[in-house]
Amino acid sequence: MEEKLIARLEAAVVRLETLSLSSRGGVGVGDGGADVAVDPSIVAFDDMMGQYFGRVSTAADKIGGQVLDATKILEEAFTVEKELLIKIKQTQKPDLAGLAEFLKPLNEVIMKAIKMTEGRRSDFFNHLKTSADSLSALVWIAYTGKDCGMSMPIAHVEESWQMAEFYNNKILVEYKTKDPNHVEWAKAMKELYLPGLRDYVKSHYPLGPVWSATGKTVASAPTRAPLTGAPTPPPPPPASLFSSESSRASSSQPKEGMAAVFQEISSKPVTTGLRKITDDMKTKNRRDRTGIVAAGEKEVRTASPSFSKVGPPKLELQMGRKWVVENQIGRKNLVIDDCDAKQSVYIFGCKDSVLQIQGKVNNITVDKCTKMGIVFTDVVAACEIVNCNGVEVQCQGSAPTISVDNTSGCQIYLSNDSLGASITTAKSSEINVMIPGAKPDEDWGEHALPQQFVHVYKDGQFETTPVSHSGG
Repeated sequence: MEEKLIARLEAAVVRLETLSLSSRGGVGVGDGGADVAVDPSIVAFDDMMGQYFGRVSTAADKIGGQVLDATKILEEAFTVEKELLIKIKQTQKPDLAGLAEFLKPLNEVIMKAIKMTEGRRSDFFNHLKTSADSLSALVWIAYTGKDCGMSMPIAHVEESWQMAEFYNNKILVEYKTKDPNHVEWAKAMKELYLPGLRDYVKSHYPLGPVWSATGKTVASAPTRAPLTGAPTPPPPPPASLFSSESSRASSSQPKEGMAAVFQEISSKPVTTGLRKITDDMKTKNRRDRTGIVAAGEKEVRTASPSFSKVGPPKLELQMGRKWVVENQIGRKNLVIDDCDAKQSVYIFGCKDSVLQIQGKVNNITVDKCTKMGIVFTDVVAACEIVNCNGVEVQCQGSAPTISVDNTSGCQIYLSNDSLGASITTAKSSEINVMIPGAKPDEDWGEHALPQQFVHVYKDGQFETTPVSHSGG
């Protein structure tokens, strides 16, 4: 309680200093800077940081190392977000190119966080991924209307946190009995976004940022001159704000994440952005797909390092009824968000990847996957895990049946709505089920499912009981 009070007092001091600088012309926000500094939405942003970020920072200070470094980048991103919110109140709504230039400072911080997750895997990889993936929630500020290709601001914040929560939950499980500081950090991270940022956006910007009608304009970044004789490429459409890689096999630079917004301000695309499925990627709408793979197409595909030896990666809707996700290697941000209860999802041959299924589907099958993470909302029939090794499945809604067959190492996270699920196992080992606590602030409970049974013939029939193990 004292730490929260101190954080709120510090936020108040920052606001007073901002007012003082504004009155002397030192803030650099232009005419009316003092009025902007005391705007209710800006004051509420400081209050949110004081109430929620203080806990994250305090826990990070106790942990130190890379977790502290990642937390400082997180704070920097929120600071940039506040600066942009102040500028928005004095700036006219820009076009797409102008928006990219306007959001450049935020993109640079996000890229800095992403860079910490690259290279040799750190002992605190889950912390770094939680921090980096969660920062996409701040991009709600890029929402310009229903046709911009983004979810509405409140939904965008919630959806962005869902992907980060996959890694955040792993921290809670790993450090449950090892270090309370890591558990505190993970819990505080979630509260920073839910309810922190979500409720802030809900209260002040439910329909997106409100740009000034008479403010200054945003200058677009200068475009590079095209090569001699090469046609000038058309600007990206607004609907591709968060579009994914192109469906054309000849594309050497697939678009991912926020690439459509930031493609003019970064030398490389955001490598961990959301992978959305556009209409032209669905099998029923693709005229270039036949039952025969052309030799030229095959050569181009096999040149990509992300393709497995088994076949090219796929993420597409076939015949309008079946989502096929195949041979995805090292893809942490696969998303299916255009699905319904009549469709099924088949995941095959994927490795070291994470797939999020947003919405209700009829059936989910995970086949021959290794180190694969699946996060889904609701399933009508069943979620089946077959011939896998080291997979993690999280149900955020309901699932009547979950079956695990011929699988080694499977961690299942259940929600409160899926506690009644029937879980069947066969020829499998190391199966653990995570149950949420009775209260929101309680830790998850871990339950190991038995993999050995004792059969005793008694009274004309066999009685089967699971083997229980005990020990220090």
